Amino acid sequence: MSTAEYAIGTVAAAALAAVLYTLVTGDSVASALASLVDRALSVGF
Repeated sequence: MSTAEYAIGTVAAAALAAVLYTLVTGDSVASALASLVDRALSVGF
């Protein structure tokens, strides 16, 4: 691979990381995770 391909891959990886960070730190994801943990802890055996 050439240097340009490495640069494009690095920029694409950084953009994907930024999108994932935005999604994970959003309120909807945090509330969904809290709900999932709450349901998991309240299950009777």
